Amino acid sequence: MAVGRTIGGRLIHLIWIMFAVSFLTFLLMFLAPGDAAAKKLNAQGVAVSEEVLEQTRVSMGLDRPFLVQYGEWALRALRGDLGASYKDGFPVADKLVRALGRTAVLTLSSLSLALLIALPLSVLSALKRDSVIDDVTRLFSFIGNSLPNFLISVLLMYFLSVRLRVLPLTANESVQGLVMPCLALSIPICGRFIRQFRAAILEELGKPYVSGAILRGVRRRYVLKSVLHNVSIPMLTIVGLSVGTLLGGSVVIETIFRWPGLGKLAMDAISNRDYPVIQGFVLLTSTVYVVINLLIDLCYRWIDPRLNESGGEA
Repeated sequence: MAVGRTIGGRLIHLIWIMFAVSFLTFLLMFLAPGDAAAKKLNAQGVAVSEEVLEQTRVSMGLDRPFLVQYGEWALRALRGDLGASYKDGFPVADKLVRALGRTAVLTLSSLSLALLIALPLSVLSALKRDSVIDDVTRLFSFIGNSLPNFLISVLLMYFLSVRLRVLPLTANESVQGLVMPCLALSIPICGRFIRQFRAAILEELGKPYVSGAILRGVRRRYVLKSVLHNVSIPMLTIVGLSVGTLLGGSVVIETIFRWPGLGKLAMDAISNRDYPVIQGFVLLTSTVYVVINLLIDLCYRWIDPRLNESGGEA
């Protein structure tokens, strides 16, 4: 019952978030300077005359009040129709779905790489506190967490493409083309994971039950297993919040490496003032973020069944 209430409550929460996000996004596009009809005609290379401009405004529904325009757009969006791109006339939903798959590949590979590196290093650093290993790990964490994505991207392109010539300069949807964007996204996240995971593990290692278990002769690997189980919920929280960072960071990374995902699609739409694509991008990324947080909440209850009994929030 508690899980059902959690899912139901989050779905209601999702509806309100989608309404607020879509309304604010549509309002900002409505208040943006310039004429959307003129932008559409210019993007399609059509000669703009007053008569053609007026006909286009009427066909786009721009002659109607704002709330009417938003209501019609929202009803179409509920059916999966997000309109057509001003630039090429293709359906926005189709463009977003194609780009989402490529962004998902980049995001999941970057997150997996960051976890594969950060989790063992943070455990080792916590167990070997104040040792050389701990100092080196914390230095790597500090550097990775301090460098912005665009600087890491430039360094990777210089050393791996220009100097060593082992990887293509821009992404080409191949495994080789994925390597540098994946590294550029995962290095800062990895540095953040190491710092936060290490702090959580050290806090758990300082609790009385750990020292009591060691004094009773419990093997260290069993003690470590209990420690990792107890810190898994805060770790999941950190990972869940990082998904938003990865989605935001992918806008810069995909543009730099020309990876054809959501980020590059959004940047191209902003450059061309392609408002339907921008609205669809904001709506889609907001939905993905809320759904991922719902999945994280369900994982909390799978890890700690006591949350199901109490019905409390993790």
